[in-house]
Amino acid sequence: MFKLIVGLTLCAACSISQAALQIQSWTLSNGVRVLFVENHTIPILDVSVDFDAGSRRDPVGKSGTAALTNAMLARGLRAHTTQTENASEAAMSEAQISDAFADVAAQRGARLDDDRSGITLRTLVSERETALALLARLLAQPSFPQEFLARDKARTVAAIKESLTQPEAIADKAFARLLYGAHPYGAQPTVESITAITRDDLLAFHAAHYVANRAVVALIGDITRADADRIALQLTQRLPQGAALPDLPAVPAAQGREERIPHQATQAHILLGMPALARHDPDHFALTVGNYVLGGGGFASRLMQQVREKRGLTYGISSYFNPMAQAGPFQIGLQTKKEQAGEALKVTRDTLADYLREGPSAAELKAAKDNLTGSFALRIDSNRKILENIAAIGFYQLPLDYLDTWNAKIAAVTAAQVKAAFNRKLQLDKFSTVIVGGGL
Repeated sequence: MFKLIVGLTLCAACSISQAALQIQSWTLSNGVRVLFVENHTIPILDVSVDFDAGSRRDPVGKSGTAALTNAMLARGLRAHTTQTENASEAAMSEAQISDAFADVAAQRGARLDDDRSGITLRTLVSERETALALLARLLAQPSFPQEFLARDKARTVAAIKESLTQPEAIADKAFARLLYGAHPYGAQPTVESITAITRDDLLAFHAAHYVANRAVVALIGDITRADADRIALQLTQRLPQGAALPDLPAVPAAQGREERIPHQATQAHILLGMPALARHDPDHFALTVGNYVLGGGGFASRLMQQVREKRGLTYGISSYFNPMAQAGPFQIGLQTKKEQAGEALKVTRDTLADYLREGPSAAELKAAKDNLTGSFALRIDSNRKILENIAAIGFYQLPLDYLDTWNAKIAAVTAAQVKAAFNRKLQLDKFSTVIVGGGL
C-alpha cells in the first residue's frame, strides 16, 4: 500500500505543477485558519495542522519543552467520552496508535522549528475517516505517559551529549547564541533544561499552545471544499480557545562578536553572519536572487569561485537567508584546514565586502533569475511539497497568490535592488563569527 501511495503521488507531480495553484482559504467559527488546494488527480489526502508552538515558546530554563510536547503527541491517548454523540473512546498506547495508522496505510509525521510546531497526515481518501479521527485525538487527547517521557528525555540528553563532541553542532549552537543572546531564537536545549522538564510542563504547554484559535489547517487532495471544511472542524473542534500569547522580545541588534572554540577535528568549521530577514520583509525577493549569486548558487556562486576554485581553501562554502517570524539569520558556512582558517575567513569577508560594494553583474543576475525561475516547478512537484508551501503561507499569513507570483517577482528583481537590499540587511562589521577547531 505504501508503494501505491508513493507511485500515485509521483504521478500527480506533472499535472498540478503545470497549473496555477488555486488556494482557497477561510476561517472557521472557532478561529481556525484553513487553506485548501483541490486536486482530484490521485485518491490521496494530505493534511497538516500547525500551531504557534515552536521552540521560541519554550519556558525559560526549560528549552526543549516544545520539542518533547510535539514528539509525545503519539505516545498515548487518554480515554474520552463525547457528550454530543454519547460515545466512549478507549485509551490507546503508542503501539496501538502506530498500528491503527498502519492498518489504513496512513502516514503520520511531525515538524517543529523555532516558530511553529505541527503534525501531518497522508491517507488514502477511502480510508480518511479512520485516519482523521485518530489524528484529531492526537491533537486534543495526548496522555503524555510518564514512562515514555522519561525515555524521550533520556534519548534527548544522550543526543545533546553526543552533539557536544561534534564540531558542526558546537558551531551551530555557538552561532545561535552569538546572534540572538537571551532572545528565544538563541536558546538551545541542554542536559539541565531537558532534565528539568516534567510531565506537568508538557500538559501546560499543550493546553496553552495547541489551541483552535491559533491553529492553521492546510489540506491538498481528492476532496471538495465542503469536505475540507468539515475535516478542518473535525480536527480542531475538541481543542480549547487560547488566551493571547505574550509578545516576544525584539531580536537584539547585531554586536559583531567572535568566538573561537578549540576542537581536535582536522578541519576548522567557520560560521559568520547576523540576524537579517523576517518573513514579510519587502526585500525578500531581491535577497533571494542576490544570495544565489553570492553563495546559494553552488559552483556558480562568488564565494565558491573565490574561496574554492581560485584558492583551494575549502571543498564547499555557501550562504543563505533563513526568514522567520522575526529576523532570521543570514549565514555563511565553510570548512577548511586548520592552518588555512585565517586566510579562508579573510577571503570570505573580502568577497562579501566586494559584493556589498558592487552588487551582481548583469550576467550573474540573469543566470540567478533563470535558474531560480527555471527550477521553481521542483518546489511544487508533489502534494507533499505543496502542502509544506501552503502551510507556511497560512502560518506566516503570506498572500494567497505567493506561489503564483513567485516567478514574476524573481524575474522583476534588478541589480540595483539586490545591492540596496544587501546593504540594508548586512553590515560586515556587525557580523558574528564562530570558529571551531581553527588554529587562529
